[in-house]
Amino acid sequence: MAWVILLAAGLLETAWATTLKQTDGLSRLVPSVITLSLALVSLYMLSLSLRHIPVGTAYAVWAGVGAAGTVVLGILVYAEPVSWQRLSCVGLILIGIVGLKLIDGS
Repeated sequence: MAWVILLAAGLLETAWATTLKQTDGLSRLVPSVITLSLALVSLYMLSLSLRHIPVGTAYAVWAGVGAAGTVVLGILVYAEPVSWQRLSCVGLILIGIVGLKLIDGS
C-alpha cells in the first residue's frame, strides 16, 4: 500500500508542478491556492509512504514520477517540444524508478 500512496503522491507532484505555470508567479489567487493545496497533499502522502519505504528511495521515486509526469504533461498540455532525446531521458527516469522498486522489494 505504501507504494500506491507514493505513486499517488508523485502524480500529485506532477499536477502541482503543471498547475504552477498557471499561477503567474503565485500572483493569481485561485491557481495559486490549487497549486499549493496539491503540493501539500503530495507532501503529506510522501510522508505517509516513508513509514514503510526508505527515505532515499521514496524521495527519488516521488521526484522521478513528478519530473517524468511533468515533462509528459508539458508536452501534452503546453505543446512543449518533443524529441527522442527528451523522451529517452524520461525513459531513463522511469527505469530508475522501477529499479528502486525492485531493489527495495517491499
